[in-house]
Amino acid sequence: MKIHIKNGHLIDPKNKIDAKHDVFIVAGKIAGIGNMPDGFVANQTIDATGLIVAPGLVDLSVRLREPGSDYQATLNSELLAAVAGGVTSLACPPDTNPVLDEPGLVEMLKHRAKLLNLAHVYPLGALTRQLEGKLLTEMYALTQAGCVGFSQADTTITDTQVLWRAFEYAATFGYTLFLRAEDYYLAKNGVAHDGEIASRLGLKGIPAAAEALSIASILRIAQETKTRIHLCRLSTAEGVDLVRQAKKQGVQVTADVSAQHCHLTDMDIGYFNTHANLKPPLRSNRDKAALCQGLKDGIIDAICSDHTPVNDDAKLLPFAEAEAGATGLELLLPLALKWAMDNKTTLFDAIAKITSQPASILGISGGDLSLHADADVCIFNPQTEWKVNAIQLKSKGKNTPFLGLDMTGKVEYTFLHGQIIYAQV
Repeated sequence: MKIHIKNGHLIDPKNKIDAKHDVFIVAGKIAGIGNMPDGFVANQTIDATGLIVAPGLVDLSVRLREPGSDYQATLNSELLAAVAGGVTSLACPPDTNPVLDEPGLVEMLKHRAKLLNLAHVYPLGALTRQLEGKLLTEMYALTQAGCVGFSQADTTITDTQVLWRAFEYAATFGYTLFLRAEDYYLAKNGVAHDGEIASRLGLKGIPAAAEALSIASILRIAQETKTRIHLCRLSTAEGVDLVRQAKKQGVQVTADVSAQHCHLTDMDIGYFNTHANLKPPLRSNRDKAALCQGLKDGIIDAICSDHTPVNDDAKLLPFAEAEAGATGLELLLPLALKWAMDNKTTLFDAIAKITSQPASILGISGGDLSLHADADVCIFNPQTEWKVNAIQLKSKGKNTPFLGLDMTGKVEYTFLHGQIIYAQV
């Protein structure tokens, strides 16, 4: 199959392309940028006038809810949501049921995703067995099964000796650890940012110090063991400052922020809106400003959706009892574009935060449109305005604090291996 994408504005951050170029696809690969390959005769031509042609998006945190929680979502439903949002590569945390701590479970997940042929799925293996923080998993075997890194998901290793051994093992084999920093005891039973809003609503708070203390410990051990660390879902100004200092000191650390935390604060809890019950919790205006500036400065490397589909019953409970999380795959692109607009940075920078930079963190091939690379492509209209409507979301999870709000930026086509797997009707 030969496809000609013409008249589009190509943005490929890895190759530093930000200009109008035609794209030529042959047998699922990028065969030409700008110049038509010799003997090329298109089987299909797509006119991308007024559209942006970008690499397929790469998302660092997507809960697919399989295995074990298909009453909340299925692999098929969430991968359909991924491609509707232009996401062609995604990492999934290990907090499934059962936990991704055995090679067979990882192989099964990879196999099922490959059969669906909707997006590339890159599992993160459990760092400790059952995510209990006690015994390390067989990291080498999990890597052989297809894991690209190791994570504790939203749980914390409280035993620093276990944490130290995990870092040493990962450093020995060059594995990346994906850790969400939160002190277990300071955050215990907390459901909101420890501030005025939580006090007024009578909600148990999680202080910003819970993140800062954990980050300081992680970075110190990483510095000592020379381990490659990725800090997941930063939420505080203190966290951004600590990562800034660590990068200056040469620590091998990267970080991401969820798209929700780029735009919302604890004020958005409103009158106990359970859609705003997230992990980590929405923080203060000061924290949000620091996160956005950290992204702009390059201290924070990527934006992720932190996609967490939750069924209606789990969100209809009182705020403190409701399950945390928000659906986000279909909102990643417009929220990244809004971040760029609000913070007076470029579309090029926004695309980098959701393509080449997360791909580099995962150590995967993807997030770019290099010659001979897989033709995983996202074509979107940066001007299309649309309203977030639960019925129209492809994800089985309809839980998002952005319901009913206007978005700008809509995916028109998504390609995987040069095949159109999503087209806006």
